[in-house]
Amino acid sequence: MRKKYYPASIFFATFSWYKNGKRMPRNGMIESMLYFFVPRVKTFILLDQPHPISDTIHPFVEVYQYGVLRERRRISLFFYFFVYLYCLMEKRGLTRTSYKLRDFFSVIIVVFTRTEKYDLFVGLEAVNTIAGILLKKLGFVKTVIYYVSDYSPIRFGKTFFNRVYLRLDRFCVTHADFTWDVSPAMQEGRLQAGLDRSKNYRVIHVPNGLFPSQIKSLSISQRKRDCLVYLGNLEPDFGVELAIQSFKEVKKERPKATLRIIGGGENLAEMKRLADSFKLGKSVIFYGFVDSNEEMAKIVRSSYVGIAPYRAFPESIRWYGDAGKIRQYTAAGLPVVTTHVPPLGRYIVKKGAGIMTKDTVKSFSDGILRLLSDDALYEKLTAGAIEVSKDNTWEYVYTKALADMEKMIE
Repeated sequence: MRKKYYPASIFFATFSWYKNGKRMPRNGMIESMLYFFVPRVKTFILLDQPHPISDTIHPFVEVYQYGVLRERRRISLFFYFFVYLYCLMEKRGLTRTSYKLRDFFSVIIVVFTRTEKYDLFVGLEAVNTIAGILLKKLGFVKTVIYYVSDYSPIRFGKTFFNRVYLRLDRFCVTHADFTWDVSPAMQEGRLQAGLDRSKNYRVIHVPNGLFPSQIKSLSISQRKRDCLVYLGNLEPDFGVELAIQSFKEVKKERPKATLRIIGGGENLAEMKRLADSFKLGKSVIFYGFVDSNEEMAKIVRSSYVGIAPYRAFPESIRWYGDAGKIRQYTAAGLPVVTTHVPPLGRYIVKKGAGIMTKDTVKSFSDGILRLLSDDALYEKLTAGAIEVSKDNTWEYVYTKALADMEKMIE
């Protein structure tokens, strides 16, 4: 891959989940963007907008210059007081109009108060990108990237809100200079939902990557035999409930089997109760959120099989998104048992790194038992996992994305 020109200044608008004043691991590409771009550009501005589930509303601004954090501050209420009141009054939910207004105005506020110009504006989600497109029209931004981590043409069902969501997404794909999709299934989903097929769009596949410390495997003999690991959110469409139900069946044939669950959130207590109701005892280990990527990778690495029990809910965004858990499993050299839902799951099965099942207890548990009982198959899929993940670094991902952008404008 040829050497890439890096922009001198970047503005990145994204979101995080904040708890007790602390940015949690669940956020919009912050660690990866800081890791790759901060050492390579003169100025990097991070606008971090707390997700509606956070215990704070105020966006934060971080200013990095020559690789060093020079400033971190909260946007003053003076600039968006009435929007703040709207955020307080609006009914709670994962998607709130008041927060979308806050996000849009926070981008404008930061740029206008700093009065700088930016070579590159990267907006995660449509509202941030629309603000970036406006700033480009006003001469503050040279190039706009629409960075998409989640997409589904029926994300909000057959509702008015879903129609608005699709229109905003189409506007960004059409008017931003480039679109970075974490999965190639996203653009196909847009086309199926009515995006004009006759036009050319600068859409680039920018999959989720990993940090170097995460890409490391142990020999099979060093792994904990019959130890399954689940990594990720505990929301229904990720399938943690299916994982526990299937593990109950696995235990009947493999009494010494264990299940590690790395992840937290509102459903953690409920999943613990489910495990208790099956009398699984200490066979299921709940780690909660693990802040350190290195520590998380260490837990995964010492396990035996990575499980990705995504549920086949018609409106799930998992049909179109990337699957970070699968990337971490293969980076640790673990064979994967996945359902037919995630595009990456289908890819790694094709590449000989995993087994695909249906999203039922019988099918998923049968897949796990097949892998645990066939050492030759396990060794074969382990080799496939190591092979498929060797170039899956953030450095490779973003370097390739920038090179692809250059090619598109030549």
